[in-house]
Amino acid sequence: MEIEKTLFDAHRARFAAVDRLLPEAAPAPVAGERVDAATAAGVQVTGVVQRQLHGPDDIPLLWSAADVRQLFPFIGNTGTEGMDVLLRAWRTWMDAESPGEDSSCVVNWPSRDAEAIRAFLDHGLVPMSALAVRTGCHPDAAADDGVTIRRARTEDFEEVLAMAVSTHDYIGQVATRQRSNAAELLAPALERALGKDTPLLWLAEREGAAVAFAHAAWITSSPGSAEAELLPHGRWGYVNNVVTVPGLRGNGLGRTLMSVVHKEFSADGADGTYLYYNPTNPLSSVFWHRQGYRPLWTSWEVHPASALR
Repeated sequence: MEIEKTLFDAHRARFAAVDRLLPEAAPAPVAGERVDAATAAGVQVTGVVQRQLHGPDDIPLLWSAADVRQLFPFIGNTGTEGMDVLLRAWRTWMDAESPGEDSSCVVNWPSRDAEAIRAFLDHGLVPMSALAVRTGCHPDAAADDGVTIRRARTEDFEEVLAMAVSTHDYIGQVATRQRSNAAELLAPALERALGKDTPLLWLAEREGAAVAFAHAAWITSSPGSAEAELLPHGRWGYVNNVVTVPGLRGNGLGRTLMSVVHKEFSADGADGTYLYYNPTNPLSSVFWHRQGYRPLWTSWEVHPASALR
């Protein structure tokens, strides 16, 4: 879908000014429905709305509503007013929709754009997830003498899966929805990871018992790739999941585990590492900042979709 050149140029300039680490702003999605609005001074702003439907066995249900309407805004240099009038137009557009309870309205936007944040809050959107990045050198965590860390093996599957489900259930209280089939949704990716010769899945043990794990992957952001819309070009370590058993959360296990993961990624030539975390999670919102991560993109959401103001 084409966006007017003047508006798109201003949109790209805004992204470049708000955060030097952002990649060049991507063009509008090809598919979707257009929403238009104008400021009091008559400056046109535009958005494209895409709908995504997830079935009961789809992995995104672990972090997403089943029925998602995502807005891709183009507000140029109009700031809070431009985002406000566009969200008002989206609210009017939503009047023709009939979303159910398991639905959401979503906007993914640069985390440092404070002017846009004001508009998101005014329209009932909350920061549900953030893509955070870690680049450069950071001090290593102090080692925990009582913990050993090794690559996980196929025989660790049941323990790893149980820890992953417990964390999903915890996050369901403060961020995403709890899914009764979480184990079935989580299992395939863990099985694939453990089946590799050198799995990017590290296990922390204390006195012979599994107490935490980290699951990661390599991601390349290259020109034209989907990753290049979110990350600077380069080879990135992606931290998919870090889990600590419920009774030991907040005791430094995650810090010790991630010190090993970060060292291995750095030794293998990573330009940086990134992950997604929930700003509403009282544990991860503190933990990841202390590990040297900072938000680059924030996903603003409202559930159900009809609650958009």
